[in-house]
Amino acid sequence: MLLHIVARGRIGRGPEADLVERYVKRLAWPVRITELPDAGGRAPALDGQTRLVLLDETGEMLASKAFAERLGRWRDDGVRETRFMIGAADGFDDAARRQADMLLSFGRATWPHLLARAMLAEQLWRATAILANHPYHREG
Repeated sequence: MLLHIVARGRIGRGPEADLVERYVKRLAWPVRITELPDAGGRAPALDGQTRLVLLDETGEMLASKAFAERLGRWRDDGVRETRFMIGAADGFDDAARRQADMLLSFGRATWPHLLARAMLAEQLWRATAILANHPYHREG
């Protein structure tokens, strides 16, 4: 299953970009990153084989294992792509939230877009490692 990160704005070069790159390189699953102009809060139209996950402050706060289980279930159900959207500064509108298969939150704090990308890349790597029974992840 393709993991597709779609983010508003450009990341450029810097420590945040290095973190994203570090985790993306570790992923055994295919990954694509798309950068969009920093405007608008709408989600794109998708086909039936794509799951849409919006990073949103109102979303579910999942433990890493639960996040991995969700991705694994989608993969096992034959989902071709899971698209993770990091919105513009004002987030997503209600129509986009209704269209999403999942709203995901990294907590109630506000995170800069660059850090949200790095956190998402790390959680995707961790989820795929959990699904592969990698010994690194430990539940505490």
